[in-house]
Amino acid sequence: MANHKSALKRIRVNKRRRLENRLHISRSRTEVRHAREAIASGDLEAARRATLIAIRVLDKAVRSGALHRNNAARRKSRLMARLNALEAAQKA
Repeated sequence: MANHKSALKRIRVNKRRRLENRLHISRSRTEVRHAREAIASGDLEAARRATLIAIRVLDKAVRSGALHRNNAARRKSRLMARLNALEAAQKA
C-alpha cells in the first residue's frame, strides 16, 4: 500500500476515473451491439437510428477520454460500412 499522501490521492483519483471510463466504454459497446443487431434485422429505419445513437455515444466516450479517437473512428467506420451495405441491398 502507498505511504505518501500524494500516492494515496492518486489511487483515489485513478479509481474514480476508472469507474467513469468503464461507464463510457460499456455504454459504447452496448450501443454498437444494438446497432449491429438492428442492421442484421434488416429494418433500415431502426438500423439508421441505432447507428446514429452508437456514433453519438462513441463521440462522447472520446470527449471524456475513455476511448482513443482512432478507436472510435474505426468502430464508426465499420458500423457505417455495414449500414451502407444494408442500404445498397435494400435498393437492389
